[in-house]
Amino acid sequence: MSFPTHLIDGYRAFLVSRLRHEQDRYRALSERGQSPQVMVISCCDSRVSPEAIFDAGPGELFVVRNVANIVPPYAPDGQAHGVSAALEFGIAALKIKHIVVLGHAQCGGVKAFAEDAQPLTPGDFIGQWMALMAPAAKKTGPRGTASPSEYLTRLEQANVVNSLENLMTFPRLRELIERGEVAVHGAYFGVATGQLSVRDEKSGEFRPVAADEHARLFATPRF
Repeated sequence: MSFPTHLIDGYRAFLVSRLRHEQDRYRALSERGQSPQVMVISCCDSRVSPEAIFDAGPGELFVVRNVANIVPPYAPDGQAHGVSAALEFGIAALKIKHIVVLGHAQCGGVKAFAEDAQPLTPGDFIGQWMALMAPAAKKTGPRGTASPSEYLTRLEQANVVNSLENLMTFPRLRELIERGEVAVHGAYFGVATGQLSVRDEKSGEFRPVAADEHARLFATPRF
């Protein structure tokens, strides 16, 4: 198969629009390196792009994406750990100041875990990865306490909280958080609505941000 033509078309559009307007920024970034203040741990779902959601320019976000935006617990066992390596680089090399765990609605990985789906392959990589959600599912409670959609939303948000708690198992990061040098945040994106909610640290609830602007946008008739 040849390289996808729509990607080449997209690159052409990038050349004449964004690159032309931001070429100086790209050149500066190539010379002095990156220094983002924010790291985003997001799902690899194609509908949830942190750069698009936060309207971020080049060099502004250090993004790590995986199935269901999971942060595994600290495990210095000599094995390969992608998320842990990214955390180590973000903290030690880039001096990240904020870490955002971004969950989202209609997450396929969360749904597969909730429904105890059959493995997609003999290796069941997804199943083993999603097993890290077990603490979140335990805190969410039995499925019968809510409608299927409400339960999935609760589990998706509990999964964000579980990842935030797992961040605290990394000794160096925990020390930086306790000293106030790094802050961690939970966020949740509604794919259908486009509404972003941020977790309130005191109450633990996910509360919509820019709610008035969002309401006005969707109140405007579209033709």
